[in-house]
Amino acid sequence: MLDQFLAGRPDLTAADREMLRGWRDPVEGIFEIRRKDRDSLVLLNLLDDLEYRVYSNMGPAAFRRLPKGGFVHVRLVPICPVPGAWLVSGSMSAYRKSGTAQVAQAALAAAAKQPELVYRNPGKIEQAWTLMREDRAAFVEFFGGDELVLPPGEAEERLNAYYRHRQEAALARQPARRRPQNLPGVDAAAFELPPELADAGTTGIIYDETDGLNFYNEYGMLRDLFADPTLAAGKQYTDVLRGYLRSETIGPLPFRRLAAAHPDTVDAVFRKVLRSSGRSCASRTSPGPSTARP
Repeated sequence: MLDQFLAGRPDLTAADREMLRGWRDPVEGIFEIRRKDRDSLVLLNLLDDLEYRVYSNMGPAAFRRLPKGGFVHVRLVPICPVPGAWLVSGSMSAYRKSGTAQVAQAALAAAAKQPELVYRNPGKIEQAWTLMREDRAAFVEFFGGDELVLPPGEAEERLNAYYRHRQEAALARQPARRRPQNLPGVDAAAFELPPELADAGTTGIIYDETDGLNFYNEYGMLRDLFADPTLAAGKQYTDVLRGYLRSETIGPLPFRRLAAAHPDTVDAVFRKVLRSSGRSCASRTSPGPSTARP
């Protein structure tokens, strides 16, 4: 739509065109109102932890009703080519400072639902990778490896034991006077498998250094199939592999792992299951681009 608008307005100046093209990269978030200047606001985005100097095309009067020290939910677009200047786009929802707890919960929920909003800040990306590496190292130390295959009930129990261990270690590093108030007890369950995993025969858990922590339904059957391709004669095994291949939410990680563990049988398994004799299927398991989830 923007390209069509620009194509239909040859009268626009180069500066106007640059500003409009910048609107492809909006920022939506929940912001703390740091201060009001004469004609602008300085806002701190609670999602990406970056400051934004914000203007309104209605002038500074648009900001008068905003509570001092409060918060605002708003969408911003850059004012190109001016560096560090942003324009309010649409309506603003204001919250008083007394609603800090609710605003923090809303920001946390938004960050969990749309992590790309957080990762506008390069520092947050690096922080996330660092935290994931630390957690993965602790996971490997606790379990003795980064890949587990367990019955769902045992997987849930052992993961909760791991998270209790992590919480106890974190609390031990904090002086008693600095520990958060109203902290859930270490005996409270921190993890529960979703129904589609809880009803499986086995649950696979892989904590990869790039793809992060992942859970796989009936991963035990898949590992058995790649270890012994003759199991492809059983429909339950072929159904599991076909389900993985058809899934839109399963990336190449489990296939890379299985191919690395069983390099001599991987082609045979795919040929039997996909009935494509004589054609190598190694490309299905070769490393490729993957989405990082730190």
